[in-house]
Amino acid sequence: MKTYQAPRLLIATAALAAACAGLWPAPAAAVRIKEIASVQGVRPNQLVGYGLVVGLDGTGDQTTQTPFTTQSVNAMLQQMGITVPPGTAMQLRNVAAVMVTAQLPAFAQPGQAIDINVSSLGNAKSLRGGTLIATPLKGADGQIYALAQGNVVIGGAGASAGGSKVQINQLNAGRIPAGATVERAVPTPWLRGDSIQLDLQSDDFNTARDVARAINTKAGREVAQAQDGRTVRVAMPGDAQSRVAFLADIENLNIDRAAPAARVVINARTGSIVMNQAVTLGPCAVAHGNLSVTISSTPVISQPGPLSGGQTVVGEKADIAVKQDPGSLINVPAGSKLTDVVRALNALGANPQDLLAILQAMKAAGSLNAELEVI
Repeated sequence: MKTYQAPRLLIATAALAAACAGLWPAPAAAVRIKEIASVQGVRPNQLVGYGLVVGLDGTGDQTTQTPFTTQSVNAMLQQMGITVPPGTAMQLRNVAAVMVTAQLPAFAQPGQAIDINVSSLGNAKSLRGGTLIATPLKGADGQIYALAQGNVVIGGAGASAGGSKVQINQLNAGRIPAGATVERAVPTPWLRGDSIQLDLQSDDFNTARDVARAINTKAGREVAQAQDGRTVRVAMPGDAQSRVAFLADIENLNIDRAAPAARVVINARTGSIVMNQAVTLGPCAVAHGNLSVTISSTPVISQPGPLSGGQTVVGEKADIAVKQDPGSLINVPAGSKLTDVVRALNALGANPQDLLAILQAMKAAGSLNAELEVI
């Protein structure tokens, strides 16, 4: 049997290619302009309103603790020509005061339907089976932009009997699909002026330059200019049809997204830590150990002798023990990739809460090459 041996030059070339593959940076991901930028002024608007949900099965507000529910019902009945005698004690267990919120999309026109969210404002037990009566929804300027009404859809369930209670999900908040009708359109600067402004999601001068360059290449002339690291000014045609066609073309252009700035995001409440691919570590040494203090209490009873006339005394004996786990000094090597950073931190054997302090200490020592953000 003959053994085939590859030429030494071929083997050396393959080894060099494999080594370069590990050192050569990964190509930048291509993204569309519509995914990293938005047109200034073309945005949704938040709407809010106060209303009443009726038809509940005894799970509404307790009027003795939520007097605004009774006041709202009286005001509604007066608008319908019904006067409630003063001093009447109303037990409205089938009514709940709610806050209604919605998001008015850009270019929404009168007559179109939008989804709304309904949330209990008082102490109602459940909104299941309730109906929201006509509720005006207002914008930040105090004007009415939509009118909401419909049956509330609850995604939870619950039951109680004999002092026991079982509940799945939230019963005090629900949703009404297509539950509001737009009554007024929000004016937008879409057709005003001879240009529009693209707002980037992050302040990066390289990305702003690439966006302007891609638009100018598509248009064949200088129509886009990067104003700063977040905004790009684009000259637009005069009529609406040409503007829509031009923007539809440029928002689907692909650009090579540059690597983001190194950042570590820390959630102090949940202990979660998220790093991007640009995070690197410098060489450092970390010592990690735990200190635990245990206090145990043992009751001690002093019993008097027979016929001594004394009283039984109950005392307490406390034992305190202090234990400190040995914290070994771990040498963390310099890492050039995110996997190296994660591997080095996992070698410490620390939980996420401990890593919060370790990362902050690394940043203070100058070994963590990233920006720390605590949310």
